[in-house]
Amino acid sequence: MSCTARGRAESGNAALELVVLAPVLLALLGLVIAAGRTSVAQGSVDAAARDAARQASLALSPAAARDAGRVSARAALARDGLDCTSLTVYLDTSQFGLPVGQPAAVTARVRCTVPLSDLALPGLPGAETLSGEFASPLDLYRIR
Repeated sequence: MSCTARGRAESGNAALELVVLAPVLLALLGLVIAAGRTSVAQGSVDAAARDAARQASLALSPAAARDAGRVSARAALARDGLDCTSLTVYLDTSQFGLPVGQPAAVTARVRCTVPLSDLALPGLPGAETLSGEFASPLDLYRIR
């Protein structure tokens, strides 16, 4: 078989390889995008927990701390465009009762259930529950 005959026998193989590899490459690209969007959403939930704890640590009473933390978490998630179908914001304000001079902190836990169609690829079924936690110290010498 001559060189020109071999070239004619292999013509069209590149197009066939592209047809076979294109769906695999597109699926891989979709998975990378989905992982990136999920990571960004997790960062938003972590930031909401951090904001909630910091706002709560500035409040003067446990009730005011819980209110400020919840409002701050919701605002942070809305600012980042994360639409939670189920949102839970828990603030542990039990250390408000410690005497002045002792180290104390407020802990915020945020759980957000997000539809995967919003996070990853349109039409993807199911939902993902993301959670974040952060503790913010209370001023040692502030009246509690």
